[in-house]
Amino acid sequence: MCRRSDSRFRGQQIKPDPSRSELLNQVRRALRVRHLSRRTAKAYIGWILRFLRFHPSRDPQQLDESEISAFLTHLATHDNVSASTQNQARSALLFLYRRVLRRDIEGLKGVVRAKVSRRIPVVLSREEVTAVIDRLQGPQRLMVELMYGCGLRLLECLRLRVKDIDFGRFEIVVRSGKGNKDRRTILPETIVETLREHLTRVRALHERELESGAGWVELPASVDRKYPNAGKSWGWQWIFPATRTYRDSLTGQRRRHHYHESALQRAVKEAVLRAGINKPASCHTFRNAST
Repeated sequence: MCRRSDSRFRGQQIKPDPSRSELLNQVRRALRVRHLSRRTAKAYIGWILRFLRFHPSRDPQQLDESEISAFLTHLATHDNVSASTQNQARSALLFLYRRVLRRDIEGLKGVVRAKVSRRIPVVLSREEVTAVIDRLQGPQRLMVELMYGCGLRLLECLRLRVKDIDFGRFEIVVRSGKGNKDRRTILPETIVETLREHLTRVRALHERELESGAGWVELPASVDRKYPNAGKSWGWQWIFPATRTYRDSLTGQRRRHHYHESALQRAVKEAVLRAGINKPASCHTFRNAST
């Protein structure tokens, strides 16, 4: 997602508009009802806010396809966003009008489309992969080994729960992967012992937190309603928990989120530099290396 600020709004004070605040609340409710991820919801809210600021003092109900097209064109011609970023903004605005404002927006004509970039993926050799992994320690090393050995994407790895590991069948179940689809992948035998030892330490942490009244994790939609105590059961715990806990504002539960992706991304970047590899390798590179 492009983070470049629009020069049209630099230094401009946007006065709060009660009607727009209510509109955003409606968008948030619609996003929750459809069980879209927090990441998607945050991105959609951000694009809708930028769209409203692009047309200040205008009622969104009065804006039509031409105003939407003008905003999307501005992103491509002025902000130089990528094609995927422009498509995300388009999806957010279509969600606003179709799901919240209940207006049927047809194909947006006349939009200047952002140029699609075609790049060759970065691929590491086995020796380079080994060099990077050898410069990682603890859970970070295990995460990269899983991404490499199992072909996992970054968030697929970080969102693994204890119940998703089948040691007997040497399998991992990836929940809500790309396209919101589940799939099975192989768990390499070379990682099994390290993973077992890691889970032993995670379970000890979990049991200590249960004694102090914590030990909860966030659950998928409706699971917490059907099974009120599932959030503190061992099977639903993150395999790679975050280093800190937080208190959920709705339930008051003391929870622990999964390990943050930015921390692993930084660690991998530093390991690549220490290994003397001049390729722009990232966490996703290990998924490419595994295929």
